[in-house]
Amino acid sequence: MCGFVGVLELKGGSRFCENDVLVKACQVLRHRGPDSFGVHWEGFCGLAHQRLSIIDCSDAGKQPMSNETGKIWIAYNGEVYNFQELNESHDLTEKHAFRSRTDTETLLHLYEDLGIDMVKQLNGMFAFALWDDDAQRLYLVRDPYGIKPLFYLPAGGALWFASEIKALLEVPDFDAQPNVEALYHYLSLNYVPGTLTPFEGIHELSPGHVLTIDIASKEPAISRYFDTRYDIDERLSKREAVERSFQYLEASVRRQLISDVPVGVMLSGGVDSSALTALMAKIRGDADFHTFSLGFQDASFDESRYARTVASHIGTTHHEVFVTPEKVRNMLPKYLAYIDEPYADGSAIPTYLLAECAKEYVTVLLSGEGGDEVFAGYDTHLALKARNLYRKIPGFIRRGVVRRMVNLLPVSHRKLSFDFKAKRFAAGAEFSTPESHFAWRVVLTEDAKKTVLAKGVNTRFQSTVEFFTRTFESCSAKDELNRLINIDFTYHFADDLMIKNDRMTMANSLEARVPFTDNELVSFLASVPVGYKLPWDKKKYLLRTAMREFLPHEIVTKKKVGLEMPYSSWLRNELREMAEDVLAPNRLKSTGLFNAEATSALWREHQAMKVDHGRFFWGLLNYMLWYGMYIEKGNYKTYLSEPRGPRF
Repeated sequence: MCGFVGVLELKGGSRFCENDVLVKACQVLRHRGPDSFGVHWEGFCGLAHQRLSIIDCSDAGKQPMSNETGKIWIAYNGEVYNFQELNESHDLTEKHAFRSRTDTETLLHLYEDLGIDMVKQLNGMFAFALWDDDAQRLYLVRDPYGIKPLFYLPAGGALWFASEIKALLEVPDFDAQPNVEALYHYLSLNYVPGTLTPFEGIHELSPGHVLTIDIASKEPAISRYFDTRYDIDERLSKREAVERSFQYLEASVRRQLISDVPVGVMLSGGVDSSALTALMAKIRGDADFHTFSLGFQDASFDESRYARTVASHIGTTHHEVFVTPEKVRNMLPKYLAYIDEPYADGSAIPTYLLAECAKEYVTVLLSGEGGDEVFAGYDTHLALKARNLYRKIPGFIRRGVVRRMVNLLPVSHRKLSFDFKAKRFAAGAEFSTPESHFAWRVVLTEDAKKTVLAKGVNTRFQSTVEFFTRTFESCSAKDELNRLINIDFTYHFADDLMIKNDRMTMANSLEARVPFTDNELVSFLASVPVGYKLPWDKKKYLLRTAMREFLPHEIVTKKKVGLEMPYSSWLRNELREMAEDVLAPNRLKSTGLFNAEATSALWREHQAMKVDHGRFFWGLLNYMLWYGMYIEKGNYKTYLSEPRGPRF
């Protein structure tokens, strides 16, 4: 797990000048890899790398790394978990002279034998840049699920690329300007979707894609190399589906325990992270490892007692981090200096605080993210089934009676309160399936966005729901549930969950691994009949059934809570003064982006608890903090902590 930055010169120029920029740009990524630094130029391509040593911590694993001839170079961030299997199946150790035990070197030799098509055989999380000097060609590659980030910027007759946006802000003469299209969609989702970034000119490579560019053509070509196939195996019995789900998950955890440094678990108390904890103990044959959980004062947000139950049941060394409004206030806007984007997932700051504690004990953490996507665990998946039944009720009753009644429910700031779910469901059920799915997650509607944006700001973009509908329609699955799961993987998982999972752990020089995204596990579950995945109201049925033998009954039967903060309440109380300062009308107007009068009206509604606008205001607060650091003042570096020193 590391960080890198590089440049491909397309119009000649002085690489010695660019070398200074490379070194400077890579320095802002030291938190991603404090154990060693390297920089190398080969032909027109320069690569710089900060290494976090995980496998083969010796100098043999340093990057940038080359093949035997010194003509193929790679800068790599991530882990390929099946690298030992690939070494054996392709006889790589017989054909090539290995100098290290790293998966990085396996990638180099696989490329020598198979070309860039070798990416189709990789099972893991990764982003890398590979320069072939003989072919005069550069490849940028990102893993199938977007676990590892990769950004690029065409500028000054060159293509720049990096693991984090902040490195690209060091490119000479780059003028950081807000991307209004990204803002437009951010207001609906509280994250920036797809290839957009909040900066004009900077792009993100999509998961499962390769960007290819050579000196001759000078134009990048982007192609997809991975796509989940939803070919249902009707021959599977329910019992076999449970057994094989367990086998694939256990195999994934076994692969992801390969490490030369200590491994721990982010243990929320939910069934996903609890399953990883139990399987890690099973595979190791002991519970001599660390687990970490979070606690909140608001009981509707707190799962700490369940995490304690699991830790006690298995016997791990357990640590708890209590999240308070004061700790959150102190993290604003610091945590955004590691994310580089406006971002309003309420689990980000808690994840940073957990990682800050964990870095004193481990270098690798297993994360339960992805379990809801592969095993159908979101309320939105259950809502699909309920919606199809609900729509059998005549429309005049649904819209004229039910919807009016639920809109009269008093506002509650408890997590996933009944009024929140009822209002979302009654409104969304009237739309098409992907639009209904979007309605569960949407922050501001198209009309609301145009109200809160200043007059004159361009709003002639595609509706944000189009991201969902296009993905729904292009998915190979014949059933609606798997199409919704594909949407979740494409946007919520890659563009939301993995931002906090990667940036908040790497901010503390930790590697977060995600066993539920194992290719074999994902492919198998994509073939399982949907009736086994979601038999009426039993979310994550296969996982819960498979783990009954290993976890307490209350864990495998508990309802999903999910990691989030009670910011709706905090914005009315503990964080109100700070928020009113950041969101003051004069500050909103100074950006030229927002209608201060409209936002003030929504703020008054929230304070009076007429409508819960907590998600919108948490998003707007984070946007304004980001805007101040990156656009107005450019002082984001002052919020970065000094990374730890090298351990090897």
